[in-house]
Amino acid sequence: MDAVPAPARVYVTAVALAALLCLRPLPSLHAPWWAVLLLAALYAGSELVARSRLVGTCYPVLLAGAFLLPPPAAALVALPGALLSPVPRRPFGLRRVWRAAQLTLAVWAAAWVHGRLDGPDAVGEPAFPYALVPAGAGVLAFCLVLAVLDGGILALADHVPPSRAWRGLLPRSLAPIAVHGLAGLMMAVLWRSPYGPVAALLVLLPMCVAWWAFAQYHRERAAHQATIRALVQAVDIKDGYTRGHSERVGQASMMIARELGMDDERVETLRFAGILHDVGKLGVPTRLLRKDGPLTPEERRVIELHPEYGHEMVRGIRFLGEARAAVLHHHERLDGSGYPYGLAGDRIPESARVVAVADAFDAMTSTRSYSRARPVAAALEELQRCAGGQFDPRMVRALVHALGRHGWRPAVTADGPPGLPAERAPGLAGGARNSVGRGAP
Repeated sequence: MDAVPAPARVYVTAVALAALLCLRPLPSLHAPWWAVLLLAALYAGSELVARSRLVGTCYPVLLAGAFLLPPPAAALVALPGALLSPVPRRPFGLRRVWRAAQLTLAVWAAAWVHGRLDGPDAVGEPAFPYALVPAGAGVLAFCLVLAVLDGGILALADHVPPSRAWRGLLPRSLAPIAVHGLAGLMMAVLWRSPYGPVAALLVLLPMCVAWWAFAQYHRERAAHQATIRALVQAVDIKDGYTRGHSERVGQASMMIARELGMDDERVETLRFAGILHDVGKLGVPTRLLRKDGPLTPEERRVIELHPEYGHEMVRGIRFLGEARAAVLHHHERLDGSGYPYGLAGDRIPESARVVAVADAFDAMTSTRSYSRARPVAAALEELQRCAGGQFDPRMVRALVHALGRHGWRPAVTADGPPGLPAERAPGLAGGARNSVGRGAP
């Protein structure tokens, strides 16, 4: 949404108008306004703290409002916090309006569904376990509105294809927001109990502990990302011919992993593996990486040590997991003629087989100082030709299917005019040994 297209602005305006319609009955509404103000202030304060700590939003307060108040009053609770909370990027005003309108509609829908199922009476009695039914329905309505609206903005502002814009939004949000919904229900029950609002606020204490733990996780993850970025930048500086290659191999590895049905954690690990596969080049003399002429056998042997150098560099980084094996073995070949250990078949770690295909694909579709970029179709044809000997056929098929759905934009990674010395332009089947000097497979 940095440069927001006109259709997206119209969409945000329409959502904002719908939110205003939800608030229209407020002047004639009989509601406990002190409770509305208290919840709105609590949500605004919680939102400011949560956003500054990068831990998301404070849904328990919003959902407690949905379980305690009429729909227009409950929707009003979201407005101050949404309008005052910091936003990460421009346009700041439009982002705040979008966030406020989205939450207003979601809270209104949750309160309306909750009221239709006699939720307020169940909270006030309290009538358990029936109180869980309207609360659950309200949480589902809340998640559904957020998912529908988010999908629309992804399609219009970020140009995500409609077939993908809404995919997975509801399932991903349902479980965490359901936990917030339980906390909101506990707040609402205590609020209506003899213990009153002060006791209801105590429910937020364990949520604060959870936020703190999540913030620690986020900081640790940011540190991981910074470590990886520093390593990749060092490789790019040293071997300018392949600048950007690591990130693209990470992207292709992630596409293969998703196509194979791996869970999100493994997909992220495979992305790390692709990004870091050439980190061992930091241990190779720069003159060899940038040499224009053919490599001597001795120079080639030195360069072929880069997987072992890379593994030595990353083996102490525990969060990388199986990505460390990919760094070490991504130049192994299925027929056993690769390096550094000549592993064959299933003895090659799965992560390394994924990265080998991603590495080869990007090397072929990128222009280097020693080879011209091939069209994507030609690169895939070459991968399929070498499947079973050099590459795992399953990984090749996964990449072909993934690219068929999502496409690929090959990038130019060399600054100078491409040449094509005979010693550096073998068929892909020999590329694992003959083109390693420039980061090719």
